[in-house]
Amino acid sequence: MGTISEKIFSRASGKDVKADDFAMAKIDYAMAHDGTSILAVRAFKGMGINSVWDPSRIVIPFDHLVPANNESTASLQFDIRKWISEQGIEHFYDVGSGICHQVLPEQGFALPGKLIVGADSHSCTYGAFGAFGTGVGATDMAEIFATGELWFKVPRTIKVTSRGSLGKMITAKDLTLHIVGNVGADGATYKAMEFYGQTISELSMSGRMTLCNMAIEMGAKAGIVPADRITFDYLQGRAVEEYDPVYADEDASYVKDLQINASDLEPQVALPHQVDNVVCVSEVPQTKIDQVFIGTCTNGRLEDLELAAKVLKNEKVAIRTIIIPASREVMKAASMNGTLATLLEAGATIGMPGCGPCLGGHMGVIAPGEVCVSTSNRNFRGRMGAGGYIYLASPATAAASAITGYITDPREV
Repeated sequence: MGTISEKIFSRASGKDVKADDFAMAKIDYAMAHDGTSILAVRAFKGMGINSVWDPSRIVIPFDHLVPANNESTASLQFDIRKWISEQGIEHFYDVGSGICHQVLPEQGFALPGKLIVGADSHSCTYGAFGAFGTGVGATDMAEIFATGELWFKVPRTIKVTSRGSLGKMITAKDLTLHIVGNVGADGATYKAMEFYGQTISELSMSGRMTLCNMAIEMGAKAGIVPADRITFDYLQGRAVEEYDPVYADEDASYVKDLQINASDLEPQVALPHQVDNVVCVSEVPQTKIDQVFIGTCTNGRLEDLELAAKVLKNEKVAIRTIIIPASREVMKAASMNGTLATLLEAGATIGMPGCGPCLGGHMGVIAPGEVCVSTSNRNFRGRMGAGGYIYLASPATAAASAITGYITDPREV
């Protein structure tokens, strides 16, 4: 009678647990990036602990402010590199490696049935692989660094079933925004979400990562796609260890069963300043924009860049357009297959792998009053710069908008 979450926590805690139970669970892999590792390390040192529980199960990528944007950032990163060396952390990915939520799956740490915790709210991305991925605060991460365990309240689960195939120029991002708009920004608070149906089974791993990445935007503790052949094929040659996929029982108990029909879905846009303020692109008034940003842990993967290149081929951007690959692996592949060349010929600016302007810290922050169409996951007031306006959309919609200079349906370009 178990959901995927109940089964993963039962394995991780060594006892049978159900939703609403409290469990002290063993963590399979723990992640902190340059923005949160410094806080976790300070808390870790404050505990008086000399050594981490297992240096082979801690992953630290530098991605938020890379390369360092000022002397203060450089000093903090210097301190973390020193601690990483002292502790013998085996999995450190320095400047240019990519965004943490892209690097972990690429390097084979996001595995079915595992409990993966990151000091970043979008760690729910790892649920795309049938894992329970979730974010925690820096002090909780310090506890994990010290003991390899953390207590959880086992979440109840919402089941989402999406039927039908996505149409031309309709992407996983459009599906995700549609679901966020239906569920609401707090509609899944401290719930897990399991995704099923034809639409989901047809999504690539990149699309599934986009979907699970934004589970937190509904308040969810985790978003999970059951592992299948697409998952196993992606992990072939990547997985760092053996894994045991977990699946919900037919009689598993769900608090809600949401049904979605994706066949007639249009391109979706989330209007400022709420992620769940979602409408069809046809409902957006002609809106002049100042910048397009394609990238982030939501939509900076190879298929996202390829889709943008498909829209931009033989076109020229009318406004500044910043495109940042999610990782070095993505950037290399996009370079080798001609995608980057197409984007550059269209007039786009290519940034080095990392988070870029997503958090309002680096490489593309917008000015007060400016409007940006972004493929990121959040459009909160001040997110990319105080006083700016962020419209969330798919890479296709963002690229089409870059050509016209206003928010545009990619099917019309």
